[in-house]
Amino acid sequence: MQAVVLAAGRGTRLYPLTLTRPKVMLPIANKPILEHNLNELRRSGIDEVILVVGYKDDIIRNYFGDGSKLKIKIKYCTQRLLLGTAHALKSALYLINDDQFLVINGDNIIGCDDIRRITNSNKMAIGVKKISNPKNFGVVDISNDCTIKKIIEKPEKPTSNLINAGIYKFEKDIIPFLDKVTLSKRGEFELTDAIQLAIDNNFKFKAVEIENWIDVSYPWNLLDANEVILKRLNKTVINGTIEKNVQIHGNVVIENGTIVRSGSYIVGPVIIGKNCEIGPNCYIRPYTSIGNNCHIGSFVEIKNSIIMANTNIPHLSYVGDSIIGEHCNLGAGTKVANLRFDNKSVKVTIKDRKVSTEKRKFGAAIGDHVKTGINVSINVGTLIGCNTIIAPSTLVGGYIKPNSKIF
Repeated sequence: MQAVVLAAGRGTRLYPLTLTRPKVMLPIANKPILEHNLNELRRSGIDEVILVVGYKDDIIRNYFGDGSKLKIKIKYCTQRLLLGTAHALKSALYLINDDQFLVINGDNIIGCDDIRRITNSNKMAIGVKKISNPKNFGVVDISNDCTIKKIIEKPEKPTSNLINAGIYKFEKDIIPFLDKVTLSKRGEFELTDAIQLAIDNNFKFKAVEIENWIDVSYPWNLLDANEVILKRLNKTVINGTIEKNVQIHGNVVIENGTIVRSGSYIVGPVIIGKNCEIGPNCYIRPYTSIGNNCHIGSFVEIKNSIIMANTNIPHLSYVGDSIIGEHCNLGAGTKVANLRFDNKSVKVTIKDRKVSTEKRKFGAAIGDHVKTGINVSINVGTLIGCNTIIAPSTLVGGYIKPNSKIF
């Protein structure tokens, strides 16, 4: 069976991290979101994937190529105008050969067992997930026999706790309804509107409740996904060099070319990429991913964070519950706060409005090529745009635009 993976979007709610890469290329446990999904599709029995790409598509094409490295066949089609999910699927129709095919949103992480449950359905099917706060998703109403009655995008007053997880098994009967979709309130052609039109014309869709699904809508969701994936590590793999007096506890992966210097203390699950320099005398705590070519230096503590490739945190710094982009350099004594004094949920400015993370602890999301001077303090819930320079002994917070100079 073929699978169409929708991977064209910008991921604006993940700014500043997606200013320099597509959302599906954000790393979780040192692999892009899309790579996790392609591996799960392959394990489920999917042998060919059509990637619908658009925003910064060269990054995706250059990374995955024809899919041979992942042992899955990849074809590409370009959604030149980002006009929604129905429009994205229409752009891929000329590559679909099978009467039945799978469609997934490429920016949420799925599991192979869930994919199999959906593909094994004897009718068209949609993956659904029960969550406590469905307001920001497509909400699904079902009948007693799990047939879908209605899908409503982001309703003000949800009538169900079941949401559309963005995994679909379609037959070619869905195609005529793609042409009948009109622009939604968001200014997009929505795939869910095509499904609702088909339902209104007596086509049946089965709701298949899934388990291993991770939503990645906001920066802090990356940390949730990173934790889930790292928990799957079942052994320690050391391919780098470990000096004397290093303590390693739990499941830790250390890739080729990395050296962990004396006095370092690592508690897994943790993954450290290739050609990194770790320590001496640093503390890396659970649920941390460190990309290739990073330097985590003396008296630095990293906790529950994603550190992307080619980033240096060399001296006397603390980074907790944060995402740090590529090619960043944090000056000596840079500290990232991750807990409010009142212990309330951290709020973050997204698209000029305050959004609650619903987390007691969240530090910062820092874009690529950010540099801080010595003794910089970064407040909870801070977003820092790429190519920003922050002067020594500065306190920053809120949303900092890309290419800023903070003195």
